[in-house]
Amino acid sequence: MNNNKLYPLTFVPILKEIIWGGHRLEPFKGLPSSEKKIGESWEISLIPGSISVVAEGSLKGRLLSDLISEYGSELLGRQVYERYGDNFPLLIKYIDAAADLSIQVHPNDEIAQQRHHSFGKTEMWYVVDAAPDATLKTGFREKISETEFVVRSEDGTIADALASYRVNKGDLFFLPAGRVHAICSGCLVAEIQQNSNITYRIYDYKRKDADGNERELHTELAKDVIDYSVSSDYRTQYDMSPALSEHRQVVESPYFITSIVQLRGEEIHISLAERDSFTVCMVVEGDVELEADGQKCSYKMGSTILVPASCHALTLRSKAGARVMECFVPGVARGLTEPSC
Repeated sequence: MNNNKLYPLTFVPILKEIIWGGHRLEPFKGLPSSEKKIGESWEISLIPGSISVVAEGSLKGRLLSDLISEYGSELLGRQVYERYGDNFPLLIKYIDAAADLSIQVHPNDEIAQQRHHSFGKTEMWYVVDAAPDATLKTGFREKISETEFVVRSEDGTIADALASYRVNKGDLFFLPAGRVHAICSGCLVAEIQQNSNITYRIYDYKRKDADGNERELHTELAKDVIDYSVSSDYRTQYDMSPALSEHRQVVESPYFITSIVQLRGEEIHISLAERDSFTVCMVVEGDVELEADGQKCSYKMGSTILVPASCHALTLRSKAGARVMECFVPGVARGLTEPSC
């Protein structure tokens, strides 16, 4: 048995240099600046080749995979560990788009398992910051067929068929697997998603990589995973008073339940005892003090904290005001669908 007691964990950010990346993630997270185009900071990851390493405390330097093997349900929660075993079910990121990301789609669990032996990819975005006139694209604004999708992908007009939203700080989008989407230039986004790195790139503006080659497209793979239905509004609407401290659930899915915690003077208490799951807290605005079962620590904006399932209560405080996205993995007992893989 491991004698090291679990505590709220932070991890060394895994910074990804990407063709469309920018220079905002390092200052946002309080990291030394570089000349690299950092497109993503993977905050908590069990993706092979990008496994998170504990940043602080008695477990500093340990791999997340090792901690799951050693602590199991104490870290993940009994029901999470029974369903996912030694897999961590989520991938937590920050994304900085200095240029438009490719138009893309992700498969669901069933198709991802058949084709890639992977989880599917349902995700959500929270807009941390946005340049003036910054936009996101998600979902179709008009009905198109699979045949028309292929034609539009080939002639470069697929973007015209997508709903486009001018976005502001605090905007929220839930993206089930199968929904075509693209983050556009000027957006700094916090992303919660299933533990999957499967992306079907549909259109990439004929950009060339460092070797002068256009990036691979996956039109044939994408065409039969897409949800071609049309919605009047793809945004996730929620309402919070700017002056009040609140804890408001904003997304409920079989893969994660997410709330926004707004701190405006009064502290927020969250009971974790009935969750039977770890909890992830992303500090998207301001600085916070987090207390879990009497263990207190302060965290800067841009921090991501993994609170073990063994913690029964969580308190968040901020003197100057802050926002935190907190999420956990729901149990099947809540009436949600059991993931297929």
